[in-house]
Amino acid sequence: MKKLLATLTVLAMITFGNVAVMAQDAPAAPAQEEVKQEVPATDTAAVEEEAPAQEETVAPAEEATAEHPALHKTLKTKFIEGGAGFMAATLLCLVFGLALCIERIIYLSLSKTNTKKLLEEIEAALKKGGVNAALEVCRNTRGPVASIFYQGLSRYDEGIEVVEKTVSSYGGVQLGLLEKNLSWISLFISIAPSLGFLGTIIGMIEAFDKIQQVGDISATVVAGGIKVALLTTLLGLIIAIVLQIFYNYILSLIEGLVNEMEDSSISLLDLVVEYAEANKK
Repeated sequence: MKKLLATLTVLAMITFGNVAVMAQDAPAAPAQEEVKQEVPATDTAAVEEEAPAQEETVAPAEEATAEHPALHKTLKTKFIEGGAGFMAATLLCLVFGLALCIERIIYLSLSKTNTKKLLEEIEAALKKGGVNAALEVCRNTRGPVASIFYQGLSRYDEGIEVVEKTVSSYGGVQLGLLEKNLSWISLFISIAPSLGFLGTIIGMIEAFDKIQQVGDISATVVAGGIKVALLTTLLGLIIAIVLQIFYNYILSLIEGLVNEMEDSSISLLDLVVEYAEANKK
């Protein structure tokens, strides 16, 4: 009987204990709901706080863009500050110099000839149709090499020595045509920095005139004249460097063509000698 009472007592305590635990856990659910409801509010506040931060970061970027204008605007400003007269005159040297350089490059590129193929065609023409056929091949081929060959073969009836002299003299004529307008390009290369230095001298004179008028040496008084001097010199040197690069490239093209003309002329004379000996037999 005592064991039964003790067992019932333990069961009653366990039952009431579980009820008490459930009663304590029941109010916890609304607290979680309140937390869940409060979370979006804090997120909204954080988003609202981040938006001004982004606006604050964008504003300095716009200010930086305003502080660094576009390249063409900067060049335009420097062009005006350097003095429109001298800067325009110096810039014209670049325009005319580049025009002549492009013309020479196109002309020399079109003057290139496949001399090996031309010599093979002339040799075949001499064997089949004689000098007249060879002259026709030269007439239908473009370039200074073909012109030299044509002039030499046209004097075949006067002897091989005359052919050799004709090829040599007409080679000099073609060389002069290849070097056409190079003197003007070199002139613009010299004039561009000279105009820049002239602008430098005038700018320095203006600076000293302002110092004399004011009676005091200060950075603001001297800065304007020195800026004109430096900008004109800078533009003149840049133009001279650019034109000098093109000038040297043109000289390299001419040198290659001249070597080709000399080598092919020797080969042509060998063909003429062989043709003459074959006709004697």
